[in-house]
Amino acid sequence: MTGKKTIRFQTEIVNGICPTCEELTMLVGITPEMYRCISCGSDLQQHINGKISYIPALSHNTLQSKVEDYFNGEES
Repeated sequence: MTGKKTIRFQTEIVNGICPTCEELTMLVGITPEMYRCISCGSDLQQHINGKISYIPALSHNTLQSKVEDYFNGEES
């Protein structure tokens, strides 16, 4: 035995409408709360409040955060 460690990924694939590209597509579960659209590649956050909703997740690399940086005087 060479001491190799096994890493297991457990993903969930669901059908849904992506709010970014507005397509009925498959969404791949990255974590229990985060999904990625197969069509456009956007990251979505799952919210359950009576019904399941997928909302675009903002990160430091999204267009909206770059616009906010520009208006805050932090343009790069």
